[in-house]
Amino acid sequence: MSYLLLEDEARFDGDPVGATGYVTGEVVFTTGMAGYQESVTDPSFRRQIVVFTYPHIGNYGVSAAGMESDAIHARGVVMRSAINYADSPGAEMGWLDWLAQREIPAITGVDTRALVRHLRDKGAMRGGIFPSGMAETQAMELVHAEEPMTGLDLAREVTPREPILLGESNDGPRIVAIDTGIKTSIVRNLVVRGARVELHPCTATADELRARDGDAYFLANGPGDPAALGYVVDTLRQLVGEKPTFGICLGHQLLSRAVGLETFKLPFGHRGANHPVKDLETGAVEITSQNHGFAVLGPGGEQRLDADEPVRWETDFGAAQLSHINLYDRTVEGLTLLDVPGGTVQYHPEAGPGPHDSLYLFDRFLEQIARA
Repeated sequence: MSYLLLEDEARFDGDPVGATGYVTGEVVFTTGMAGYQESVTDPSFRRQIVVFTYPHIGNYGVSAAGMESDAIHARGVVMRSAINYADSPGAEMGWLDWLAQREIPAITGVDTRALVRHLRDKGAMRGGIFPSGMAETQAMELVHAEEPMTGLDLAREVTPREPILLGESNDGPRIVAIDTGIKTSIVRNLVVRGARVELHPCTATADELRARDGDAYFLANGPGDPAALGYVVDTLRQLVGEKPTFGICLGHQLLSRAVGLETFKLPFGHRGANHPVKDLETGAVEITSQNHGFAVLGPGGEQRLDADEPVRWETDFGAAQLSHINLYDRTVEGLTLLDVPGGTVQYHPEAGPGPHDSLYLFDRFLEQIARA
């Protein structure tokens, strides 16, 4: 036996799978019905223990094609009913064998419905997966020793040490990206559209990025608190307005902070592949893939916006307009910069995993580059 212990002393028992040993991190849940391998290899899950709400996890094994990075970034996994199949088309290994090989502790047999209701009521919090032989007092000491997510700069842990050039044989625009933990699917969607993509360390200076003579600047997803990345924000403030600039997820938050807006931590975040978002330009409702724990405040400092209208902010770089809104909790899901070329979305248009409703945003970004 093993157990999951939360910092508020709530305990959930189960059976150990994956690697042996214990692990601590921020306990969060995701509602995706598939894409478990893509989820745990998404750098945005850095230092987190992922609770899957879908009961059966591992049904179709794992494969190289399911990797969103070159490593597992989640620290642990919590499931209702783990499966170790490796006989589906494309499977190269069983899910649980893979977790064990990668030294990721996991627990199955957990009442994940009760656990997720608890996290929805109390919010995401620190916790850990522990063997049944470890006393709760010792386990709680380890949980409280874990750093809270608020104030953490985790981009430095996942950013490349040197620039990475991709799609160099393409003849499309050169996109200079600040890599705070970009997913493989995002890069793939840009490259297959003919773009040349450069991934630069998040510590790159404005002069270093400007020297690449790119056609646009790009910011993608990543882990941690955007408020802890002031050095990236300072870099962006020197670049905004020079070239089209687009941000996804953490990149949305960082670009928003760069133009003078504020962010806040959501109670339990948005993680899954079934979040409805309204595009205020077209009126269409998209089902989106999301993975984030922070969001952007509205023009009056509000966490939620009631109107389905393109409300405006006055920023340090002119006006910004709400472009997308979350229909679950009315949080900001996207902005369009009106006086300089740029925009953002909070969700993941590349999916990986998830629906493809929002792939058009990559085309829209490349069209903006062409116009510029």
